[in-house]
Amino acid sequence: MDGNFNENDISRVVEADRAHIWHHLSQHKPYETTDPRIIVEGKGMRVWDQKGKEHLDAVSGGVWTVNVGYGRERIANAVRDQLIKLNYFAGSAGSIPGSNFAEMLIDKMPGMSRVYYCNSGSEANEKGFKMIRQIAHKRYGGKKHKILYRDRDYHGTTIGALSAGGQDERNAQYGPFTPGFVRVPHCLEYRSFEQDGAPQENYGVWAADQIEKVILAEGPDTVGGLCLEPVTAGGGVITPPDGYWDRVQEICSKYDILLHIDEVVCGVGRTGTWFGYQQYGIKPDMVTMAKGVASGYAAIACLVTTEEVFNMFKDDAADPLNYFRDISTFGGCTAGPTAGIENMKIIEDENLLQNTTDMGHYMLDQLQALADKHAVIGQVRGKGLFLGAELVADRSTREPVAEKLVQQVVGDCMGQGVIIGATNRSLPGKNNTLCFSPALIANKDDIDQIVAAVDGALARVFA
Repeated sequence: MDGNFNENDISRVVEADRAHIWHHLSQHKPYETTDPRIIVEGKGMRVWDQKGKEHLDAVSGGVWTVNVGYGRERIANAVRDQLIKLNYFAGSAGSIPGSNFAEMLIDKMPGMSRVYYCNSGSEANEKGFKMIRQIAHKRYGGKKHKILYRDRDYHGTTIGALSAGGQDERNAQYGPFTPGFVRVPHCLEYRSFEQDGAPQENYGVWAADQIEKVILAEGPDTVGGLCLEPVTAGGGVITPPDGYWDRVQEICSKYDILLHIDEVVCGVGRTGTWFGYQQYGIKPDMVTMAKGVASGYAAIACLVTTEEVFNMFKDDAADPLNYFRDISTFGGCTAGPTAGIENMKIIEDENLLQNTTDMGHYMLDQLQALADKHAVIGQVRGKGLFLGAELVADRSTREPVAEKLVQQVVGDCMGQGVIIGATNRSLPGKNNTLCFSPALIANKDDIDQIVAAVDGALARVFA
């Protein structure tokens, strides 16, 4: 750690945190008797807390964000230079970094053409929902307004995004929700036995067919959009089964339903391609992204659409309501696209997509070896450097282990100086998946250290 702190300085920071900060996803009662953790500095894949303890970060900032690692001076310098020149102007006008980054982004997304800037994944998804609703009014008399979302998927924290949230525990106590959002079943083959009628073979096609059943029950003339994660993130790191996405695409085309792909976690390299949907040959109508777009060096999110979707909002210029009447205040910040440009250049210059693919295969193999050693691991799964290990009390029944034991594994790893994640306040009784998303710069030594920490933690917690 390069920073120099004396005890009085850091004590003041800790007490100010304890007195004034409302931490995310945290019960604060323990902070009355123990110190909150303050992350002081980061470099590469490692961070240091206020006590000077080094941690290997296997979750890229805690929530799948810092894709290119900490301490990237070229991003910081580019943002500084841009802020001096022009820090902000509302998105009703353009900016040089906004135009340049949009061009770079679209170059990586064949079939897409338009970028709408905002500042968080929740907000980007809200924009997509609003577009679907406005199209319903413009073209279908408001009838084709329903938006389908999938069990276990997550699309953000706002009331609108939670209305499309497939994680019941995360949604608890925040209703009533926005009407017109309808859930479809998950596609986690490992838990297909919990779904009535699920077959042993061709499960992926069957899981997609369940979406069609919901559409037919609701009425195809009422369904305007389907919002899905390419790989489900906080709902258990679920990779889609074979045949699933091809069938989903067919269904959307058959019923004239806009396919909205949520890339907030998977986007910008996390799975080994620029976007997760590109792993599966999907042709979306709209794509949302946030976390890895600038690796946390600036706040930025994007909603990207096809030209066909864009044209629906300019087909009658004489109509005063015939455009997307929306604004995102901080979508006009220039820091976000500036950081996005440098972030993307780093991924290209350092060949990080290939590294993500290679290290993803290596880590999946190492986790599988861990599963061969520890019966508590029911399944390992993932794509690229986006991986999960589901913990079960019994492999034959696949009964989830108690959540407190999962958290003990996370805590044990933290004590070893390795930060891993786990499904958290998402699925009642099924917050049992360890989550891994190391930065795209990870090497074999990093992965070996992560896996060794989990190995030791499992041995101690489940001794």
